[in-house]
Amino acid sequence: MRIVVALGGNALQAEGKPATAQSQLEVVTETVRHLVDIIEAGHELIIVHGNGPQVGRIVIQNELADVTTPAMPFDVCDAMSQGMIGYHIQQAIETEFHQRGMKKDVAAIVTQVVVDEFDQAFQDPTKPIGPFYTQEEANKLSVEKGYVMKEDAGRGYRRVVASPKPVEIVEKHVIELLVEQGVIPIACGGGGVPVVMENGHYKGVAAVIDKDFAAQTLATALHADMLVILTAVERVAIHYGTPQQQAVDAMSVEQAKMYIEAGHFPAGSMLPKVEAAIQFVQENPGKTALIAALEQADLALKGESGTIVHE
Repeated sequence: MRIVVALGGNALQAEGKPATAQSQLEVVTETVRHLVDIIEAGHELIIVHGNGPQVGRIVIQNELADVTTPAMPFDVCDAMSQGMIGYHIQQAIETEFHQRGMKKDVAAIVTQVVVDEFDQAFQDPTKPIGPFYTQEEANKLSVEKGYVMKEDAGRGYRRVVASPKPVEIVEKHVIELLVEQGVIPIACGGGGVPVVMENGHYKGVAAVIDKDFAAQTLATALHADMLVILTAVERVAIHYGTPQQQAVDAMSVEQAKMYIEAGHFPAGSMLPKVEAAIQFVQENPGKTALIAALEQADLALKGESGTIVHE
């Protein structure tokens, strides 16, 4: 199958460990073993990843350095995070290929993603970036820097930025050419660099596109057989975090929408994954989406783990 995989934050950075380049590479090295299992099974793989913590740190570094050198604009920081994370994934996959005696090319593509400049998301920022803060620290940052700070899944407060929906992948034809030549592309990193059309050319905007929606848009553009969203939990669950918690093996689009209406999926966590899966299935009749744990990816593709979203 041709599969677009969206990697969650757990695939890039270990929670509770120092956010260093070395620690990220160590996590990515373990992550790619599961991806290479999929490639070794004969599937065509296109990799998409998030960048919330990383782009947040890059922005902070730029702001701190602004005393001596002008800070880079937010869209450039998005591109920098794409390059950094793509480099680590690319290097780790090449190393894993070498260890397994596999001969394939892999390439990270700096990808622009068109968004609607009038998207309501610009008026209501929701995408968490950067590190966690206490409520006191968050209040101070709101006052001193004008950041919009929101509580994130009970783990603390984070800065949030606009997260407009992707409309089109600018480099989709290049990515498709690479896939057809047997290359493993790493594309739409961090959801892609958000751009709008202005006077006949693309212009970057300050935002972070959700990587699940970017992966869905890319999967549809590439006529992928399946969208696979890899995360930290084995299956989607309803009544999550309560004594009535129940894992869901499979759900139709209609069932998934009912669960959303009932408020089962947190906005900053499972909701965008389920919404992206719904959109892929609706736009690609007869195809399915899969939400599964990274460590269970190979089993999930065999139907032994994960949650399938179908028509």
